[in-house]
Amino acid sequence: MMTQESNLFISIGKQVKDEYGRTIGRVASFAVNPNGRVDFAYIEQGDGKLAKYPAESLKVEGSETILLSTTKTKAKTFCDQIPLIWRKDQALKRLVEQNKISPEVHEDLHKSFEGVLNQLKSEAQTLTEEIDKETAGCAQGIKDLNYALVNLEIEHEIGKIDDESYQAAFTIIQECLKGTNMKKSDLETMKNELLNILLGETPPQIEQEFKGELIEKSKAQDEVLTPLPEASNLPEPPVVVYVKEVGEASG
Repeated sequence: MMTQESNLFISIGKQVKDEYGRTIGRVASFAVNPNGRVDFAYIEQGDGKLAKYPAESLKVEGSETILLSTTKTKAKTFCDQIPLIWRKDQALKRLVEQNKISPEVHEDLHKSFEGVLNQLKSEAQTLTEEIDKETAGCAQGIKDLNYALVNLEIEHEIGKIDDESYQAAFTIIQECLKGTNMKKSDLETMKNELLNILLGETPPQIEQEFKGELIEKSKAQDEVLTPLPEASNLPEPPVVVYVKEVGEASG
């Protein structure tokens, strides 16, 4: 079975598009470490320059190579990790309340979880500021495209642009508007999801899921005549917590 990394090499020399169907350029090469892992992809852009992107940002689907949004990848990471760490910390709190672990152990591990949460939240806050800048760029791009469309209509109306050229240009502008509007909408959704994470201890839906789990576990325990240790419900060993830094595109 061919792996994603093997698929990446098939994409060399081929056209790359973003998630909205817009052409980015062509895959020129990859940066491969001594262990054989592909770390970065080099993409030749329209101006002839090479831009470097994290290899995980490239996705090969059939004959198409798609460059995923680095911002969206980062946002998804934070939206997954922050609730997960919160849930582990809540599980740890339950364990000490049930006298299954000592207060000393709880305090030590709680500090570990708290440190990771603070780090993730700080990075997520920085990302929301980056999203604001990208969103503003999209808004300006939409404004510029609308002006371009108006000017195209005017020049066509007074006969300076023939019908064939007008239709071709109109299609180009409409496709650009569609892609830019989709990106702006995605950015706004990403920011809202991150803010839901940052404004409270945990998003409402995650809290409800967690409370639901507690109720189900409580019912299950009541049905057991002889309570057994809840080893299977313990959080993953959190002695060493490692958060991988999300790579950034450069170019």
